Amino acid sequence: MIAETVCSAVAAAGLGIAAVTAYRKRFLAATRIAAYSLLPLGLVMTGVVEWIADTAFSPTAWAGFVVLGVSWVLFSTTRAVERRRGGTRKERKAARGTQQEAVAPAASAPSLGPAVRTPATRPADKPRATGSTADDFSDIEAILKKHGI
Repeated sequence: MIAETVCSAVAAAGLGIAAVTAYRKRFLAATRIAAYSLLPLGLVMTGVVEWIADTAFSPTAWAGFVVLGVSWVLFSTTRAVERRRGGTRKERKAARGTQQEAVAPAASAPSLGPAVRTPATRPADKPRATGSTADDFSDIEAILKKHGI
């Protein structure tokens, strides 16, 4: 009963503010204020406020929200684990069956055409000198050369 009275008072006050705003020739703002002020009245008239009040003070409703929360946590945990493992049990079993031996990183090179760099054609790394600022970027240059940039 109190919630309905408060919502009706808020709606009446909001419509009063909207009327003053419209009197000041700010019709767009007045219309927006009127729309916001009619929301509580509409919620009271449809029974949503009563339903919320009954739900807020019902232990059964709160237990239901807890059960929904636990369900959501379990669902999202299983999805996260499934993404980490790489799919369903059948997909993992099929992947294990087709698994090959690991190949050394230097053995695999991208297909760039006839000018493919192999480990034998790569320039030798320069020995690092201590205290030189030019050598600070030698690692970065080596990485860029390795990727063909």
